[in-house]
Amino acid sequence: MGRLSERMDLSGKLALVTGASSGLGEHFAECLAEEGASVILAARRTEKLEALKARLEAAGHTAFCVKMDVTDPASVDAAITAIKAEFDAPCDIVINNSGVGYGSWYYETSEEDWQSTLDTNISGVWRVAKAASKALIDAGKPGSIINIASITAMQPAMMSAAYAASKAAVDHLTRSMAVESARFGIRINAIAPGYYKTAINDAYLDSEAGQRMKKRIAMQRFGEYQELDGALVLLASDAASYMTGTTIVVDGGHLLMPL
Repeated sequence: MGRLSERMDLSGKLALVTGASSGLGEHFAECLAEEGASVILAARRTEKLEALKARLEAAGHTAFCVKMDVTDPASVDAAITAIKAEFDAPCDIVINNSGVGYGSWYYETSEEDWQSTLDTNISGVWRVAKAASKALIDAGKPGSIINIASITAMQPAMMSAAYAASKAAVDHLTRSMAVESARFGIRINAIAPGYYKTAINDAYLDSEAGQRMKKRIAMQRFGEYQELDGALVLLASDAASYMTGTTIVVDGGHLLMPL
């Protein structure tokens, strides 16, 4: 099977990252590009994608921007069609990263915020995985889809019922899709990050409540983006060729702590 470093090399792979305009998505795109993949940057805010594309190309990487709203089936299908037209190939790797979250008690959450969370975080994951999988199946190619879940899928967090419910659904959907797609050589796994500073949660993590919560993490700190790279590259690469339906938790031991 070759050396591990060779199997983890992503050279020649085409990788789609949703929600690539900021935060973890931006970092995931940079990581995959550094490991040799040609990256497709997808988001609603294309101006930010263009800035990232320019930065990646200046570093010698291949990048392509595509507008995608994961809550809109037509937008997702149009993006996958545009990728096929540009590269004459489906995506080998898909990072289902787009997500939103609203901090509120479940009994004060609005219908709009509830539906927006579910439509982006779970229905959006399904839409992108569906379109990308159909493209791979039509081309007769294997692939790797990585869904971004959360440790809130496994343990409740205050004021995040909609977000946690959507991420629990992502965790289970990952296993369901993995069973159905294995016969086509399409692996579907997930990463469940603990607490990392993003545009969604930075205000909370800086608050007094956030600092108290940090003390309940085994490692006594929040994660750094690059600490997700090992799980990301492993699942994206041929080194994980016998892994599917798995959720890798990267949380500094947060879930290990007693209640």
